Amino acid sequence: MHDRAVTPIPKPALVARESARRLPRFPLLLLCTAYVLPGLFGREPWRNADLTAFGQMLAMAQGRTSWWVPALGGIPTDAALLPTWIGAASIWLADGVLAPALAARLPFAALLALTLLAVWYATFHLARTDAAQPLAFAFGGEAPPADYARAIADGALLALLATLGLLQLGHETTPELAQLASMAGLLWALACADRSPTLARLGLIALLPALAASDAPALASFIGLAACALSWRSALPGGRAILPWIVAGTVLSLLVAWPLHAWQWRIAPRMDPLQTMRLWLWFLWPAGALAALTLWRWRRYLGQAHVSVPLLSLITGLVACLGMGGSDRALMLALPGVAILAAFALPTLQRGTAAAIDWFSVFFFTLSAAAIWMFYLAMHIGWPAKPAANVLRLLSGYRPPFSASELVLGLCATLAWIWLVRWRTGRHRSALWRSLVLPASGVALSWLLLMTLWLPALDHARSYRSAIAQLARTLPAGSCVSAPTAPPVLVAALEYYTGRRVDAQGMPPDTVTCDALLLVQSTPVRRAPPSAMWVEQERVRRPTERQETLVLYLRQRAPA
Repeated sequence: MHDRAVTPIPKPALVARESARRLPRFPLLLLCTAYVLPGLFGREPWRNADLTAFGQMLAMAQGRTSWWVPALGGIPTDAALLPTWIGAASIWLADGVLAPALAARLPFAALLALTLLAVWYATFHLARTDAAQPLAFAFGGEAPPADYARAIADGALLALLATLGLLQLGHETTPELAQLASMAGLLWALACADRSPTLARLGLIALLPALAASDAPALASFIGLAACALSWRSALPGGRAILPWIVAGTVLSLLVAWPLHAWQWRIAPRMDPLQTMRLWLWFLWPAGALAALTLWRWRRYLGQAHVSVPLLSLITGLVACLGMGGSDRALMLALPGVAILAAFALPTLQRGTAAAIDWFSVFFFTLSAAAIWMFYLAMHIGWPAKPAANVLRLLSGYRPPFSASELVLGLCATLAWIWLVRWRTGRHRSALWRSLVLPASGVALSWLLLMTLWLPALDHARSYRSAIAQLARTLPAGSCVSAPTAPPVLVAALEYYTGRRVDAQGMPPDTVTCDALLLVQSTPVRRAPPSAMWVEQERVRRPTERQETLVLYLRQRAPA
């Protein structure tokens, strides 16, 4: 009897030579620049996570807290040490040259750029594996391996830029951006283990500890163990040769986490399943839909590197999101894997699906740009009348200043969008990456318009500058401020905008040594002073805050 021949598993990708053309490099670099740079200059730190992380970095750089045991207002915090050190070192090095907020953002903008670069190279190496290559034609004419891999990598980069969840969180000075960059770098290290073994080994023993030092040691351990399983099954390009280096990186991540106090319990058991599903849909759109299509079309190749490696990132992000009660910041870890998986759906897209993505992108982002322009005109010339009234009500009568440079940048971005729509509909109809050009460019257009036309209004609404400026006018000269009920974000704002020492320890009002006392109260309630020695001086609310009021008390001095 003869042995039965093994039938090869059919591949879903069928790509002709002309479809594997690469995206022109200058437009691609211009698109990445338009995505990374807006929001870097001329912006205030925004409330909550962005301002809290910046305040911690500033406190370290100015010597108001320890670099090993960070605190805000005398209260210890659970700040991720590695990202906080990066921002604090940048502020300290640029002291007197750059504003502290800009100095803190520069390394995080570099982390975002490195994330984009790592996703491109990880996809390029994965697409060059034999299992990821398209089906060969009977008489030739299929795409060359390198050209095909380059086109798929361009698609992954566009998919990452088009993802809605990265838009704001990717431009903040928070630890999650360092985690994102570490995750993207790990995917690159696992993908290039066969072609660049030295770089892959160095990346593994550096990036796994970096992820742990960025406040994610449990996730670093999970990724390390999962990567060990993939390597043992030879599902990685480097096979079992890279296994010892994965083990070394995992052990180092465990050792690094202890002295940095990164092991903390952050499990949130309560979660709304419906709300979490809605978060996944909009946060991962549109790459999430394409990633799901990849898992279906390439379902017989789940054990191959081009599917299993990015799936590692996707599973890690989803598990972290569920474990932290539906946290959108934890879901950022899924973005590199989602973008890579989305790129491998491009060779399998039907023409009708690609056309639907194009028309939806044109309609949605054109409408978004028109809405941004309409409210911009309403803010500056009062027309249309109804949007102008809504804007003035939301901003409490604030009228943003006019900037000619912002107007010119907004006009250039809008004209570039119009040109791109015409260029996309007229050329490159067969390129693999064609379906993601408009979504990625539309996201970049919306972000650039928001960070130019709306930036003064957004700063006024989302920062503490105006509220703290009102309080600072009545503060005694040289006095510290006691803020026992202030959250960390308010403590960071007080220290940054007033330059005063803030004591946030919960001491009774009669024992406070500062001459100024700041309390956070509910807006409808007007309470009496905490004791007879304090006199109410000022009541302030942020422009878009309706629930809380900042009440400033000054110490009453006895007459001489």
